[in-house]
Amino acid sequence: MPPGHGRVVQTPAQRVTFKVTGTHSRMASTFEVEVPPGFDVGAHLHTRSEELFYILEGELDVLAFEPRIRTPDNWQKWESSSGSRVVRATPGTVIVVPPGCPHAFANPTETPAKMFFQASPPPDHELYFEELLEILGDGGPPDQEAIEALRAKYDIEQLTPLKHR
Repeated sequence: MPPGHGRVVQTPAQRVTFKVTGTHSRMASTFEVEVPPGFDVGAHLHTRSEELFYILEGELDVLAFEPRIRTPDNWQKWESSSGSRVVRATPGTVIVVPPGCPHAFANPTETPAKMFFQASPPPDHELYFEELLEILGDGGPPDQEAIEALRAKYDIEQLTPLKHR
């Protein structure tokens, strides 16, 4: 897939370019995701899916561990029983998230970030992105009930809310 190619779905909250889909691979879907300033995916987990994030540009706050306490907001303050905390991921950082592991990312900076994102197995994340970006397409505040129902449909247990400016 050459640079600049792939099907794009975009809203004010996120831009996702589909690079490898379930029609190409039985192993994983691959996306290029642009994360605007102020976007917070919210802490969540998947019981079946495994994910990989590779930061290409910008910086993201990233969580990928089971916290001592799953508070319903502000995952950026979570800490694991071994002392792990949220990290600031910069270009070249890789995050691997096994099934069942709480994880999140947010762009706390004023500069867009870009990441390579892979989800296995396909095509759940492809379908999820299409439907999520429809919900976020109006540019208003996120409809948390609609997002929660969508995430439940695609093996995503939401732990804290999705947010964007």
